[in-house]
Order: sequence, then C-alpha cells, then structure tokens
Amino acid sequence: MRKVYCLLVIIMLVCIACEWRLKSNEEISNDTQVTIERYDRIEGLYLTSGDYSALLQMNKTYPMQTRTLIEDVLQLGQVNDPEINHKFLLFFSDSTLQRLIDDVQEQYANIDDLNRELTDAFGRLKDEIPSIDFPEVYAQIGSFDQSIIVGNKMLGISLDKYLGADYPFYVEHYTLEQRKLMTRSMITPDCLSFYLLSLYPMPSETMTQDERDMHMGKIQWVVNQVTDRQIFDNRLVSQVDGFMKRNKRMSMEQLLCDNNYSELRK
Repeated sequence: MRKVYCLLVIIMLVCIACEWRLKSNEEISNDTQVTIERYDRIEGLYLTSGDYSALLQMNKTYPMQTRTLIEDVLQLGQVNDPEINHKFLLFFSDSTLQRLIDDVQEQYANIDDLNRELTDAFGRLKDEIPSIDFPEVYAQIGSFDQSIIVGNKMLGISLDKYLGADYPFYVEHYTLEQRKLMTRSMITPDCLSFYLLSLYPMPSETMTQDERDMHMGKIQWVVNQVTDRQIFDNRLVSQVDGFMKRNKRMSMEQLLCDNNYSELRK
C-alpha cells in the first residue's frame, strides 16, 4: 500500500510539473507573439461598401488607428468633424484607390508568414535588449504615403506601400530603386527599422549628415542581425560590422546608445 501511495505522489508531482511547464511555455509564447491586427479589412469593408457596422468597429475597436489614419496619414481633418466620414469615403472613391483596396486584400489575404517573421525578429531583438517592449502591430490601407507609422506603442503597416516592384501605380510614380523596397519581404525589416529609430532617435538636431547616416547604419546593422538576413548591404553597415567585430563585448543596446560616431569610421 505504501508503494502505491508513493507512486501516486510521484505521478501527481510529475503532472503538476508538466502542467507548470506547459503553462509557462504558453505564457512566454503569448508574451513574445506578434500578431498583426487586420484593421485594413474593416477599413476596406467600409470604404468599398459604406457598411455602417464597419465604421462603428473602426471607431470603437480601433479608435487610435482610425485617428492616426484620418488625421496624420491622410490629413483629412479632425476625426470628430461631423463631415469626416463623408470626406473619408469621398477620398477613397477614386478608382485607383478602390482598385488598391482590392489588390491589398488579394495579396495579403494570408499574412501568417509576416506574423512568424515579426515574432522571430522581435524575439531575437528582445534577447539582445531585454528591456524592449513589443509594439501593438496592425495593418492599414493608406494612399501611397507613409509605409510604417510608429507611435503610442503601436506600429502600423500601410500595406498599400508593399504591393511589389511591378505594381502598375508604382511603375508610373516611383523609381526602380524605390520600387525594389516596396515588396512584401521588406515589411519586417521596415517595421524593425522604424521601431528602433523611434526608441533610439537621432541624438541631436545639430548632427552632421554623415553622423545621421552612421546612426541609420547602426540601426540597419541591428536589423540584419535580428532578421538573420543581409537586407542592408552598404558601406555604413560594413563599417558598423567591422566596429562590432573589434568590440565583441559591446551589446546592441550599447551600440545604439553610443554617440561617438568617429569610432565607427575607423
């Protein structure tokens, strides 16, 4: 009987340990999971059909995203303007923008790959800089203006700026070099770049252009590391890479906070 009792105790302890481990892993997974909120779908539904329930959801579920889109990105006026909904619909009644909405929904019907990429990259970034917080990430449809919007611990992705180098509107209005960066594969690097720049901004308005370039070189180098891809390949990134190889004890956070740009040029 004593042996049976001991065996039961062991089994209970093992089960409790397994349950604790599973819960811990689940909590860690949730804490480091990046999932893009599909604000663009609600926005697209309203702009193509005038669906009032979609407008209510935009204003009640995504008030900050809606305010940012209308006031800052599109610059249509104040979100509390009685005529703002009419202005919003009228602005997107343009045939080019109506087609844009359809193209965005078609190309980005599934974004599981982007969620995985962002989760992996932000996870590596947090490993390097534990104090960093994950932003709330959402997708929206703009009007070929800003690509990434950062503010209020949120990060907005304008999918209309990532429809591919051969997208007809891009071919007419952007250079080839610009279009090479307007692809799905650049979403994660751009998110990281803009978010890092918001956390580690240019230290002074009196910086020289060379110092500004070096600051961006540091951010691009970090993005390369946490995405495990050589996305940015230029002289500045090479200089930062050489500097970090000579200073192996320097952390990414120390690099981003270091304002001694003369050392990077050596």
